[in-house]
Amino acid sequence: MLGWALTFLVIALIAGALGFGGIAGASVGIAKILFFVFIVLFVVAMIARAVRGRPPV
Repeated sequence: MLGWALTFLVIALIAGALGFGGIAGASVGIAKILFFVFIVLFVVAMIARAVRGRPPV
């Protein structure tokens, strides 16, 4: 999922450099959403791992 967020970020940067503001704005929005979803899933996975008795990595 982090890979998808980085992909949309790169698309946004390229689109912004070429002057496509609408595409750049949409790509940045998607990248932000995917990044925050990734962070939430990562935290949930770390909590689940700790609850099961395994120490966090």
